[in-house]
Amino acid sequence: MRSATPNSGPEAGGGPAVGVPEELVVLSHLRWTFVWQRPQQLISRLAEGRGTWFVEEPLPVEGLDRPRLRHEMHGNVRRVWLEVAGPDGHVCFSDPRAVDYEAMVLDLLGPHPDRAAWLYTPMALPLAEALRPRVLIYDVMDDLASFKGAPAQLTLRQRKALKYADVVFTGGRSLQRSIVQRRPEGTHCFPSGVDPAHYAPAAELRRKGARPVAGYVGVIDERLDLDLIRDLAASLPGWEIRMVGPVLKIDPAILPRAANVTYPGSARYADLPAVMAGFHVALMPFALNEATRSISPTKTLEYLAAGLPVVSTRVPDVVSDFSELVDFQDDGTGFAEACHRVERHCPRARATKAEQLLHWNHWDTIAQRMEQLVARTGATEEGDEVTA
Repeated sequence: MRSATPNSGPEAGGGPAVGVPEELVVLSHLRWTFVWQRPQQLISRLAEGRGTWFVEEPLPVEGLDRPRLRHEMHGNVRRVWLEVAGPDGHVCFSDPRAVDYEAMVLDLLGPHPDRAAWLYTPMALPLAEALRPRVLIYDVMDDLASFKGAPAQLTLRQRKALKYADVVFTGGRSLQRSIVQRRPEGTHCFPSGVDPAHYAPAAELRRKGARPVAGYVGVIDERLDLDLIRDLAASLPGWEIRMVGPVLKIDPAILPRAANVTYPGSARYADLPAVMAGFHVALMPFALNEATRSISPTKTLEYLAAGLPVVSTRVPDVVSDFSELVDFQDDGTGFAEACHRVERHCPRARATKAEQLLHWNHWDTIAQRMEQLVARTGATEEGDEVTA
């Protein structure tokens, strides 16, 4: 692999930074059409001016006779996924049903002399290497090995991805501390960001209703403290506890049920300002367990950009980064007391404190800084081979 050329960054001129490969192939455990989060925010920006492919994990489809490669355009990004036979469930890149996925992707993309591969899951490392990229980027957005249902090979694949990647990004301070123990050089911390302008209408749309609402937006899974939510609902009978988002990896039957707890389902990214306009207080009721030990929730900044007071459990990265803006509590009773208290906080004072933080953590700023690092980094050796 040849070295990349340093560049002053996209803010100096328009278009991709000099030295960044012309083609970007992203390999992800998340689907482009799922919840709009870190991969979509970053890749939609980095796709401007270069050919960009977003290759997803295989998707099981009941009644399918043979694997079928699918692809479709979403703006500047071409989404690619393999349909395989089987009932609904998680199918990773190494599943035996996806044995031909690599050959199909290579045939679809063809060779390219100036390609970058961007990993979101180390399970796709063999496919990344088969693409023969000039630059290999690994964005460690979560500690996937700690998640429910993680593949057994994930930890080993991650070690290899950290070894062979030319540049590594991490999604928060706790993740950074963990990753630099195994990869001390070329690792850069980029907590997830926000597009403040997208959420600004929430404050303008917000109206005081007869019944206050404490709301959560995000995936509802094993990372949430369901007992806390149950106790919160019991402690705030005059409030609605509104849990917005898809239920994944847990049985819906175990969710807290009460007259004042509602589950509206998923919301599109475009609709989140209106959704948050219906909240009076934003909730981050995370359990403190292995799955949340290293998370840096994107929703913290999104809530603040929407002009909402935030109540959270003591997630380490949230405590480190938002101690002046978030009210931290440990149980349902504490959350209830905080909801009454923070609802009376002055929105203007909160917005003033958050303004600089929101600017520095703008997705535009993060994407530009990442692009500059990729331009400087390049690969140090030609033709490394990986056995994954």
